[in-house]
Amino acid sequence: MSFETIIAWTDHTFNPWMGCEKVSAGCAHCYAETLTKNRMGLSLWGPNSRRQVTKSPWNNVRQWNAAASAAGVRRRVFCASLCDVFEDHPTANATRPRLWDVIRECTALDWQLLTKRPERIAGELPEDWGDGWDHVWLGTSIENNAVVHRADHLRNIPAAVRFVSYEPALGPLDALELTGIDWVIVGGESGPGYRRFDHQWARDLETRCQVHGTAFFFKQSAAPRTEMGITLDGRIVREYPEPRRRSVTHA
Repeated sequence: MSFETIIAWTDHTFNPWMGCEKVSAGCAHCYAETLTKNRMGLSLWGPNSRRQVTKSPWNNVRQWNAAASAAGVRRRVFCASLCDVFEDHPTANATRPRLWDVIRECTALDWQLLTKRPERIAGELPEDWGDGWDHVWLGTSIENNAVVHRADHLRNIPAAVRFVSYEPALGPLDALELTGIDWVIVGGESGPGYRRFDHQWARDLETRCQVHGTAFFFKQSAAPRTEMGITLDGRIVREYPEPRRRSVTHA
């Protein structure tokens, strides 16, 4: 699946396959599971079923890249909103090389790869990764201090941008070490049964980001629907990181 998106911190979303397996508390009310089940009638969550996407979304990515290049602008692509790029699953492992080929080709796009499995990143990078591709951002989801160790895996990987998605924020994140982290996205949970979000968690993290020089993006408060309550103390705070551009040409 590939479509224009309401996710505030990106321009497009692209999914090379769909489906995943829950690994921590942040997965409990997974919006992607709800979307694929309720809108598509698919049961793709758990250890077994995954669904590869059709040819059209892959072509869309190339069209986005051509349009961005022609316009002389950069567009962000969140990959992937309905799966985990670094999941250890037969479908993921078989499709990931094709994904790297498309990412390598589409350099007018900034690729935002977000995972709950950052310990697997190093072993799944392409051989020509080197010091990082200058148009690929690597991120990990951290919902509370219980999984803050995910950042330790991420900070050891060379990348144009390293980011943390504190979504859904389910507890304070005072244990997060910001060294090597360029961007933090904060968002309360949305949807039926959304869980509690304390704005003080966001305030404290924003202050720490300011001191450390880490870009801070406040996406939303916890609410029944996404993008409800996008201000923090009456302010819209949506900063972006400055990627490390190396002007690398991939062979």
